[in-house]
Amino acid sequence: MAPAPPDDGGSAAPVAVSVVVPARQAAATLPKTLRALARSDFAGASEIVVVDDASTDATGALATAAGARVVRLERQAGPAAARNAGIAAARGPLIAFTDADCEPAPGWLGAVVRGLDGADLVTGPVRPDPAVLVGPYDRTLSIGGASPLFETANLAVRRAMVERVGGFEAFAAGVGRPGLRPRPGQGHFGEDAVFGWRARRAGARVAFLPDAVVHHAVFGRGPRAFVAEKWRLRFFPALVREVPELRQSRFLRFFLSRRSAYFDLAVAGVSASVITRRPGAALVALPYVSRYLVVRGVWRRPVARHDLVLFSADAVGLAALVRGSVAARRVLL
Repeated sequence: MAPAPPDDGGSAAPVAVSVVVPARQAAATLPKTLRALARSDFAGASEIVVVDDASTDATGALATAAGARVVRLERQAGPAAARNAGIAAARGPLIAFTDADCEPAPGWLGAVVRGLDGADLVTGPVRPDPAVLVGPYDRTLSIGGASPLFETANLAVRRAMVERVGGFEAFAAGVGRPGLRPRPGQGHFGEDAVFGWRARRAGARVAFLPDAVVHHAVFGRGPRAFVAEKWRLRFFPALVREVPELRQSRFLRFFLSRRSAYFDLAVAGVSASVITRRPGAALVALPYVSRYLVVRGVWRRPVARHDLVLFSADAVGLAALVRGSVAARRVLL
């Protein structure tokens, strides 16, 4: 259960909007988030609520020093529970969410408040940190338009709608129902999509705000970590089981993306060529090779190495989706 809002004795000034930031071991990035929020040009009354999800670093102390209201969870509960704790502590009728590795632009909060004047739930663009050159294997987040996953890096909602749908619930991938304990290794996955679609089903008016921009940190990583992360796609079929509406945004409904469909076709064609001993069957791999790999890498070794990483990532992704499809009894490849 989320903690009750702190008792302010009724003396605190009314708040128009509360910004909730869940944070876990975020000492390296949270200060940038809070400085970005402090630069907001929103003229109304607002507050920042940081939920420290049992961090063992200086996350809570840094948030307190920056002037944020801090809710401390004594045991790690995950981002869904952390957001619920932030909602319970927040005083505003409008609640905006961002993450502890994000930097909202100065106009973000004002755009969010204006957007909620005619909507119940709004999202906006998420772009990589413009000050950092993104490498081919680096981890970041980029959202250019309305996303069916309702990523909480940039999401705001009316409190009345939160109360109507019951807040966030951790999604237990492989089971097909939220509210159960997430599987080992799942981490943060899917609870924002489940929340967004519950709101849609409850009649929420949803809008995408192009001028409500959030920048996401860029985390450097090598090819091995880039490939390994694709294994988390095994949780996606269970998410589709919980949110069938997501099929509408998938390529041909049964493929995660156009890229995954082309890769599957390539694998099928090459396999058929080997089994039937007819080389021509392998020609169906050309769309994948020409669209997603650098063909000249055949004779340029550095590029060829990069192609091998991309191919390996797609192969791990296919294996993950096959495993997830079997576990969830929902086909998504």
